[in-house]
Amino acid sequence: MQSERIRILIILFFSLCAPCLGYCQETDTLVNQLDSLREVKQEIGTQPLNTDQSFYTETTDINLKSYFILLGSNLKQEVAGPFHSSRKTWTKVGIAALIEAGLLFLDKPVQREAVKITADRPALQKTSKYITDFGGLYEAYTLAAFGLYGWLFKNNKFQTTTLLASQSYITGALMQFSLKTLSGRERPNYIDPAIGHPSPTWKGPFADLGSTNSAFPSGHTTVAFAAATVYAMEYRKHIIFPIIAYSAASLIGISRLTENRHWVSDVFAGAALGYVTGRQVVNNYHRYARLQNEKKRKGTLSYNLDYSQGVFMGSMTYTFR
Repeated sequence: MQSERIRILIILFFSLCAPCLGYCQETDTLVNQLDSLREVKQEIGTQPLNTDQSFYTETTDINLKSYFILLGSNLKQEVAGPFHSSRKTWTKVGIAALIEAGLLFLDKPVQREAVKITADRPALQKTSKYITDFGGLYEAYTLAAFGLYGWLFKNNKFQTTTLLASQSYITGALMQFSLKTLSGRERPNYIDPAIGHPSPTWKGPFADLGSTNSAFPSGHTTVAFAAATVYAMEYRKHIIFPIIAYSAASLIGISRLTENRHWVSDVFAGAALGYVTGRQVVNNYHRYARLQNEKKRKGTLSYNLDYSQGVFMGSMTYTFR
């Protein structure tokens, strides 16, 4: 079993890093330009973003090629992010870590209360199951429907935002799976035969992942907040969008408690991971869009050679944009 887990870790490592290594070997690619822009340490919540409808044009559209380039860059920056963070960002991370540490002491009491609340309430159980499904595969279907809507009605901003949300979903899903693999934490619906009741035990990377040792972090909550953060940032000027996005993601997180699938610290960690992932994806796209707009603004220099009355005449033409 240990050898199988080692193979999984190796495959996971190379699946995350191989695209990034391939891009880094190219000297002047878009992804390297994205990385060079990122050399200035970014603080969470301080990067100015242009989210006006007019910003989303053919120049800043995401095509198939740029989608996967951005996705590879997202994965690389998600892993390398801690090495490029500012002191202020690290302070915020430290505060989140302290909250997470405090929630570890509330895991068992919150789990017991969540089970009590849903025990004799069939309607609540049904509603909880319905909500929790939207944090998994149903969310992917929802994003696909949103993308189709943006394409059919030629809403460039909504279509681009949904593509970014799908990138955030994928990035968050890969990151949470890697953390699940490394932590090997028991789920609250698993009764430990050695003690006769659930226990938030950490078994580490060599535990059998399965369905019992994959509690930390909450994957449903991670991808829910990853996508919600993208919509909240891109439509932050319309307060109703962030409210709806984060409310839906929070309900999914709560449903993981009422479904007895996660400890409260798992849910908080998933929400934090999803939030950070969503911000990183949006910021990365706007760096890409800035590069595209700068490229468009550059003029072009053309050389011409004309032949007239037995004489060759050369000329240069510079076109301003």
